[in-house]
Amino acid sequence: MLNARALAATALLPLVANAQNQVNMSTGVSEAGAVITDLGVEIYDLHMLIFWICVVIGIGVFGVMLYSIYAHRKSKGVEPSQFHEHTGVEIAWTVVPFFILIGMAVPATSTLLEVYDNDDAEMSILVTGYQWKWKYEYLDADGDNVAFFSNLATSQEQIYNTDTKGENYLLEVDEPLVIPVDTKVRFLITANDVIHSWWVPEIAVKRDAIPGFINEAWTRVLAEGVYRGQCTELCGSYHGFMPVEVHVVSQGEFDDWMASKKGAAAADAALAATELSVDELMARGEDVYNASCLACHGANGEGGLGNAIAGSAIAVGGLDSHLNVIVNGVAGTAMQAFGAQLSDVDVAAVTTYQRNAFGNNTGDVVQASDVVSYKEG
Repeated sequence: MLNARALAATALLPLVANAQNQVNMSTGVSEAGAVITDLGVEIYDLHMLIFWICVVIGIGVFGVMLYSIYAHRKSKGVEPSQFHEHTGVEIAWTVVPFFILIGMAVPATSTLLEVYDNDDAEMSILVTGYQWKWKYEYLDADGDNVAFFSNLATSQEQIYNTDTKGENYLLEVDEPLVIPVDTKVRFLITANDVIHSWWVPEIAVKRDAIPGFINEAWTRVLAEGVYRGQCTELCGSYHGFMPVEVHVVSQGEFDDWMASKKGAAAADAALAATELSVDELMARGEDVYNASCLACHGANGEGGLGNAIAGSAIAVGGLDSHLNVIVNGVAGTAMQAFGAQLSDVDVAAVTTYQRNAFGNNTGDVVQASDVVSYKEG
C-alpha cells in the first residue's frame, strides 16, 4: 500500500499534468472557440486587465528604481540629495495610485456583482461534500427531489501503479452531475464533515463547502460537453480522490436523464419491500463495496486507511454491531455514517457481502427490512 506521502504525490498528478499545458486561468472558451460561459469570459477578461495593469506598474516602478541605482551609483561619485519631503512627489504618489485603484475597482465590482447574482435561477442543486465524495440533490418545488452520490471512478490498479493511467486519471466519477445547456443553475454548496471546496474552472464555479453553512454560486453553460474539476480544500488523506465531473447536455437529454433517475429511485423503493436472493445481494453488495468501501478497506478486504474486513471481529461478529458501524459510522475515525448515504437495500447488500466475502463465510443474509428494523429499533 502507498504511504501518506506517496498518496499525496499521486493526488497531485492531474494538477501537474494540467500545469504543463496551461499556466493561466481558464478563458471560458473551448478549444473549438465556443464560449462555455459568459461569466467565465468576463472573469478571465477582468483577470487579464488587472494583470496587465500590474505589469505596467511593475515595469515603471522597477525601471525607475534600476535606472536610479545605475545612473546615480556611488562609484561615479554621485552624492545623494539631502531632503526630507517633496510636496509634488507626495501628491503624485497619492493621486496616481488613487486613480489606478478606481480604474481597477470599477470593472472588478461590476464582475463581482454578477458573480454573486443568483436571482432568476431556473434550477437549484444542493452540493454536499463528504470524505471523499460529493452528493448532488436536485431541488424540486413539489418536493420530488433527486439525489445521488458521485464517487471517484479511477481504478485502484491505476492509483497503485499496477495498470496504465487513463486519460482522465483521478478526474472521472461513477455518477456525474448533469445539467441542461443554456440554463441558469444555482448551486447551494455545503459539507457534511470537514471543509471541502467545489471547483470546476471551465464553468467558472469555485466555492468552499463548509459544514453548517451554505454558500451560493451559479453558472449558465452555453456549450454542451464534459467539464471536470476537483476539491481544492485539503480535506484529508484522500483529498485528491474526490473529483467533480459535470455533463452539460441538451434539454431533451436532460429530461430523459432525470426521468431515468426518478424511475430508478422508484424501483429502489419497490425493491426495498421485497426479499432478494443471496446471489442478488452479493452482486449488488460487491458494487456498493467497490464504490464506497474499497478505497479504505482494500480490494480484497485487507485494509489500508481503514481496518481489514477479512476476518474482522465486526464482519464475523454480531449483526447489530456490524449494522451499527455501517449505518452510524465510528466517531473520531474516517469511518463515515453510511445510513444516510446508502439506501436500505444497499446497506443490506453490502452488509451481506462483507459477511460472506473475503473468506468470512458467515452465511448471514441481510434484507432491507432488517436494516429498517435496526434503524427503527
